[in-house]
Amino acid sequence: MKNLVMAMFLLASVISFSQEVLDTQKINFNDAGINKGKFFVYWGWNRAHYSTSDITFKGNNYNFTLNSVKADDKPKPFGVYFLKLDELTIPQTNFRIGYFFKENYTVSIGLDHMKYVMRNNTTVKINGDINLGGNFDGNYVNENIVLSEDFLLFEHTDGLNYINVEVSRFDNLDNWLKFHVKNIDINLTEGIGVGVLYPKTNTTLLGKERYDEFHVSGYGLSAHVGLNITFFKYFFIQSNFKVGYINMPNIRTTASTTDSASQHFSFVENMYVFGARFGLTK
Repeated sequence: MKNLVMAMFLLASVISFSQEVLDTQKINFNDAGINKGKFFVYWGWNRAHYSTSDITFKGNNYNFTLNSVKADDKPKPFGVYFLKLDELTIPQTNFRIGYFFKENYTVSIGLDHMKYVMRNNTTVKINGDINLGGNFDGNYVNENIVLSEDFLLFEHTDGLNYINVEVSRFDNLDNWLKFHVKNIDINLTEGIGVGVLYPKTNTTLLGKERYDEFHVSGYGLSAHVGLNITFFKYFFIQSNFKVGYINMPNIRTTASTTDSASQHFSFVENMYVFGARFGLTK
């Protein structure tokens, strides 16, 4: 019995020692090192898709709603303006700067510069009144109307600017995936955001003079998930998938402050960015 107890004690000691050896020999495939205290910045481009939206237009002698209006983004073919500082807002772009306040958590502020263009020459339902002495005067009750260009042009093309703060989680996947390519790290990030909408809305409404000025028009909420691939510890490319909700109760449509529009809709955004992660101190 004494020998059995001794043998079990020795076996337990060997197992414990072997586990300690394995733990010390365990390979860490993460090349980028510690994140806490680092900053990151990125720039890139996006495509966006929007739900239908009810848009209400109000002003002196008119108040009407267009139901289930469809809209698209406005992508640009790749060109030199994608990189020129004075033409950066021609394409749909994204910019963000952030800080790792914990090893796996970041806080950041950024701009999602999307574009929103109402589809013209489509038929929608209209409800409300127009009394401006023009061709579209009338009292409308769930009637069809064609969104012709002489009736309405409506687009946030410079742009649908979502300025937002995000809190995100950031996880290295190398050890989990057993990915051991030197100087390349695979990371997963996901988070939530909230911000304001600061669009430059290009509008021509019922023959009124075209208007196109920046204006704080509402707020947005969003959530995202992304795949980050980091090279040589500092540089990365990232693909993000973002969903969100936008509510703009105060859109400027003409030079007169008595004229306005309101709408709310959801969106899906795919973005592709490149950037860097760095610390200010060693």
